[in-house]
Amino acid sequence: MPHKKAQNLEIDNLDIQILSILMNNATTPYTEIAKELIVSGGTIHVRMKKLEEMGVIKGASLEVDPQKLGFDITAFLGIYLEKGSQYNEAVKRLKEVKEIVELYYTTGSWSIFAKIVCHDTTHLREVLNERIQSVPGIQRTETFISLEESVKRQISLD
Repeated sequence: MPHKKAQNLEIDNLDIQILSILMNNATTPYTEIAKELIVSGGTIHVRMKKLEEMGVIKGASLEVDPQKLGFDITAFLGIYLEKGSQYNEAVKRLKEVKEIVELYYTTGSWSIFAKIVCHDTTHLREVLNERIQSVPGIQRTETFISLEESVKRQISLD
């Protein structure tokens, strides 16, 4: 696998244009992208395969609205560990908590920062008390309930 810097040098303006279109609407057909960029459909396929092999594209996913599925609470959780050496084991256990949708190793006050979605405050309390705070190595947690998601987007390639 090429060095990261070498990977970046292999991405040209056409690649950026393709990514920009798909990041705006991932369901855009390759034929439509080809027409817009005045290249062949085969070129789009080849470029996409290259970007996947380079690891620029990490996969495709379907985004759902958790609220429409009955998950009305989004919370962010700062997790304090007793010792930094407990990080790997704590993460292994936290990955088993299906309500955790994002998990980050951070600098600053917390060792771990998580985003969790729950049905309601009762569900949130259950997840916190019974499944997260019981993980060995977790000293304590600090919870922030989101009132509104104001911005959610991909990075801009413009």
